[in-house]
Amino acid sequence: LVLEKDERLGGKARTLKEDGFIVELGVNGVLDNKPSTIGLAKDLGLKILMSNQDAKRRFVVKDGHLEKLPESPKEFLFSGLLSIGGRIRVAMEPFIPKGETSKDESLAAFAQRRLGKEAYLRLIDPMATGIYAGDPERLSLKSCFPRIHELESRYGSLIRAMITLSREAKKKKTGKKVGAGPGGNLVSFKDGMGELVERLSQSLGGDIVRNGVGAREVIKNGRFNWEVVTTEGEAVQCTHVVLACPARDVSKITKGSIGDLSRLADAIDYPPVAVVAFGVKLSHVERSLKGFGFLTPGCEGRSILGTLWDSSVFINRAPEGWALLRSLVGGARRRDLPGRPDRELIDLTYKELKGLIGLKKAPDFVRVHRWPRAIPQYNVGHEDQKNAILAILKKHPGLFIRCNWIGGVSLNDCVQNSKQLASTI
Repeated sequence: LVLEKDERLGGKARTLKEDGFIVELGVNGVLDNKPSTIGLAKDLGLKILMSNQDAKRRFVVKDGHLEKLPESPKEFLFSGLLSIGGRIRVAMEPFIPKGETSKDESLAAFAQRRLGKEAYLRLIDPMATGIYAGDPERLSLKSCFPRIHELESRYGSLIRAMITLSREAKKKKTGKKVGAGPGGNLVSFKDGMGELVERLSQSLGGDIVRNGVGAREVIKNGRFNWEVVTTEGEAVQCTHVVLACPARDVSKITKGSIGDLSRLADAIDYPPVAVVAFGVKLSHVERSLKGFGFLTPGCEGRSILGTLWDSSVFINRAPEGWALLRSLVGGARRRDLPGRPDRELIDLTYKELKGLIGLKKAPDFVRVHRWPRAIPQYNVGHEDQKNAILAILKKHPGLFIRCNWIGGVSLNDCVQNSKQLASTI
């Protein structure tokens, strides 16, 4: 039995189809470097939609204009994203002593220690913004980017690790590109990520899912182990309960029965984010939209976190001759913005795009969607928090938590962890 308090399934995998535009209100795709979501889609008979190869071209705002992120060491050497001193400092990374890897270090502290302040501000800060809408001064390296933490722990240097792993891959002739990042290609579906949700919902059947019905309380029960009281007042007897909902909801549901779990869940931070989608004629944009989009470092003092050029990433996202631009506003460092009126969000987004991509005319198509609690923050101390939660769950057999505030924020992580939990149960 699945209790879903909303009228629709899917959480932040939600797609709006209107006036010839396909607008992702949340997640816009998954990377194919992990088999979990693609495997699920194939099981459901869905056809995978590959992103345009031009989507590998990504940009960062620097001094009011867009600079392309380098895709190779050679490009990095001649990139204008960092000064000559900044590039030399990055090149010195192999000679920087290995840090205390047992320490839960912030992403900002790690990046400045290993790569220098300039690389942190121009490269690492926008990356954290793009993935977590977070504050790198608070985000935990170990929890957010475990691969990078592992590389320093094992090799003492990120560059040294890349060289060693590339040599090993060449010897084994795997053909795989080695990097500290997640890698892989972005994929989706013809009708957007909502297509996956719809097909999965259909496969479950109407008797399993109850939309518009949430859980009010979870109570330990001697006979069936657990009792779930629904928002309609029904008491459902269960042997196993999976709490697949945001941390704040888990806190409310367990407040009366497992107080220590409730308190830990309530401490998870979710900053707000607004999605502002513009449909514009290509003739109204001065610069080329060949690429994925751009991110804005915090040091630029911009109102938007960045803009994805969705119609350049996937086919059919906009009518012929049009572009779909999806900007993100808010996050951990600008919590005040998402709650502002639609008109204000539209105006500030238009102002930003006017200066950065040469948008010459106000958009003809506009949609604004707010996520009051968007992405859970894996801040410093998150690993201890997670371990404490798992220790509590061990004391309560039959009770599980499976959501993106534990075990990874991506959809790939959620699908993989869900399959493992289903197997365990």
